[in-house]
Amino acid sequence: DIALSNLVNNLKSVTSRKLRQEFSDHLNSFYWKDVLWNGSYFVASCGGITISTRRQYIENQNKPNSDKP
Repeated sequence: DIALSNLVNNLKSVTSRKLRQEFSDHLNSFYWKDVLWNGSYFVASCGGITISTRRQYIENQNKPNSDKP
């Protein structure tokens, strides 16, 4: 059992460290701060639907709805 905020913080820490190790020359050219990620994050739950329904929802994001004027 781990708090979701701790999980996200750990993921951001590990990915930041790995990215900086592997791509330090490239990142240093435009990241001048000591942090890679900011402190915010978003989490959503989408239980109870099929993967195909979820995929369709994601694929239709930012597409105009022809039913609306």
